[in-house]
This record gives sequence, C-alpha cells and structure tokens, in this order.
Amino acid sequence: MAATQTRSEAVLHLSLILGGALVDSDGARLGKVDDVIVRLEGSGYPPITGFLVTVAGRQAYLPAERVATVEPRMVTLSKAKLDLRPFSRRPEEILLKHDVLDHQLINVEGARLVRANEIELARLEGWWRVVGVDTGPRGGLRRLLPKRIGGRIATGDFLDWASVEPFAGEAPAVRLRVLHPRLAKLHPAQIADLVEAASHDEGRQIIEAVGSDADLEADVFEELDARHQIEFVAERSDEEVAALLSHMAPDDAADLVAELPEARREPVTERLAPSQRRKVRALLGYDPAEAGGLMSPDFVSVYRHATVAETLDRVRRSGLPDENLATVYLMDAKHRFAGSLHLAALLRADPEGAVIDLDVEDVPHLNPEADFEEVARLMADYNLIAAPVLDSEERMIGVVTVDDVLEVLLPKGWRRRFGLLGED
Repeated sequence: MAATQTRSEAVLHLSLILGGALVDSDGARLGKVDDVIVRLEGSGYPPITGFLVTVAGRQAYLPAERVATVEPRMVTLSKAKLDLRPFSRRPEEILLKHDVLDHQLINVEGARLVRANEIELARLEGWWRVVGVDTGPRGGLRRLLPKRIGGRIATGDFLDWASVEPFAGEAPAVRLRVLHPRLAKLHPAQIADLVEAASHDEGRQIIEAVGSDADLEADVFEELDARHQIEFVAERSDEEVAALLSHMAPDDAADLVAELPEARREPVTERLAPSQRRKVRALLGYDPAEAGGLMSPDFVSVYRHATVAETLDRVRRSGLPDENLATVYLMDAKHRFAGSLHLAALLRADPEGAVIDLDVEDVPHLNPEADFEEVARLMADYNLIAAPVLDSEERMIGVVTVDDVLEVLLPKGWRRRFGLLGED
C-alpha cells in the first residue's frame, strides 16, 4: 500500500508518542515512552518492533508483542504484568527519536539531504509502521508547541518513507546493507554532492555504503572536490588508496595523488598496476594548469590506412568510457597525428573502406605547455568537445575534453550554490 493512500487513514505522529504514558491493561500509569524502535525491511514501511520506556526511574525495552494499542500520548500493555528487558539493538533496528528525528536523511528521489522534523506512522497490515517524514518547518513547530495545540497543526512537506534513507551511525548492519542498493540508482555526481553536503560521519557512511562496488566508489571519488577526497582517504592504507585509484580514470587518479601528502605519493603510486602507474607518473610531470595537466591519456587512435571495420573493432575492444569514444584519432606510420573522425561518421561508412578516405578533420591541437586560457580559447573558437594534445614530435599523448575545461571554469560548490542540490 502506497503511503499516499495512507493519508486518508489515521496518521500518528511520533511526537505524540514520545513522552506519552505507558499504562497497563487497566489504565494504570506505569511509566513513560522514551523512544520507538522499528525494523527496516528493504523498501517496505518499517514496523514498530518495540519501545524504550522508563518505569520507576529505570529505562528498559518493551517488545511490541506486549503492546495492545498505540494512541496519541498513550501506549497500553496487552497484559497487566510488565516484563521489562534490557535493550540491545538487533540487526536492522533503528530508534526513531535517537537515529532519525532531527537528523538528516537522504531523499533518494530528489538526490538531496533533508531533515526529519516529524515522523509519521500509519496502521498497515495490522500494525503501526513508519510511512513518511515531514521535512517542513510545520513539522518542527508542532513539536515545540504544547501537544494539545501542536497536534492541530497540519503536516507540511510530507515525504513517503520509500523515497528516503536514514543515517544510522550506531547500527552498522543497517548502514552497510540498506544504503547501497538505493544510492546506486543515483548518478555518481549526485552521490558526491550528498557526501559534500553531509557531515563527516554521514559522508563516511555514504562512501562505505557504495564501497562494495569498486567502480561506483571510484566514480564518486572522481566527482568529489579535493578536500573531501583527502578527507576520506586519510585513514586508508597505501594499498587501499592504490586499489581505489586503479578504478579511476588516469587523469583523476593523478589529480588525487597530487593532493596526497608528499610522503605518501610515491608509496601509493608504486602500488598501482604498471600501465596505470606509467600514466599517472606521466601526468604528474605536467603543470595542472596547462594542457598536459588537464588532459586524459585515454583515447582511441588507429593508423590512417586501417579499414572502418578494423577501427570500429578497436573501439569495441577499447574498454574506455563512452565519453572517450566519441572521436577516433588517426596517425601515420611514424605515429604522428593525422586528424580525427567522429564515431558517427565511422558508423555510416562502408566497413571495407579505409578511414583515410573519409572526411577526416584536421582539427587544431595543443602542446602540453599550453596554458588554460589558450586551451579554453581554442576549444571555444573551433567549437570542440575534445582537443588533442601533441608532443614535440607531433605524436598524440592525450586529449582535453570540454568537461575538463568546465571543471576549472565553474566555481567550487556551484551545484549547491545554483540550487542543483536542494536543502530542506
């Protein structure tokens, strides 16, 4: 049953349970309710599994099966006898007041952080379950006012529980199992934005949650700013940092290595696979503000007398990201740059024809020492999405893409500054 359907049912707010009376089956007051415990169940609405209560000055655990009714300001036992137990967290359990209320949550559908100002429960499938959170100011206001007045204030920005994920710092089984499947649906840049907007502990939870997927973790690190990258690798060993770098694009890996403390750079680099190590060391030799420091060494090039079929086979076998394959570069017998072709032109051409017979573009190129202004001007003047970088012998050594230029041009934190990462 969708949470939007439960809005017509009786909705019980957490604030009306907390501090309420704990009474026996005859209505005699025994103590008060301190917190409500629920068990997370994948994408479902988590049921109440118990309560933290205080009786005679002692806090204890009350299992849900010993409760007859849950009402505003009152929880009633099903039996007169009260059997209190010490509380111990079970797998996938969270405390709504301690772990969720007034804490930040991940709004997965909106890819932003929100604050739970109120928690809403509804009776589904025979028992009370969490159906949503109120992230608007009215949710907080109703809790500040006396309950007889606050209870009359309508909820504001209601979010279906199915669209949010809680942080549960003291429940590692929840943190590692639940977050990843939902977060994995977001773009790495959205996950990185969440990490940067979160506290250190919350950001660490997100990083740990996606860490079971090495490629996704690397993609997220590529999108993080340098400060957060270093923050989250500081406690990792050199072997662990090298393992992360091995899944990153060489230019992004080199940028991260350059940000490491000097004493760690060579030990980390030495632990990379030989091919990745050569690329990273080569990139570290260039000024990061020049074409050599901006470029990626990953591109597809073929001899100009190759056939279209051979070239397309090279593209298929390259293993490079899609964005690196939009343009194929040509070289002569001495490995000198001989122009470029768009992938679309290759797809339209006769497979048996030679690529040199196609409409090869003699695109302008950069040298590794070209400063950023020259790079940006050339790409803007010639409307390039990628510009080849050649060494002194006219051999292609890398490519600067338009996103490399945009990363330098746009101010840090621009996504949040321009409202792309909302805050509630």
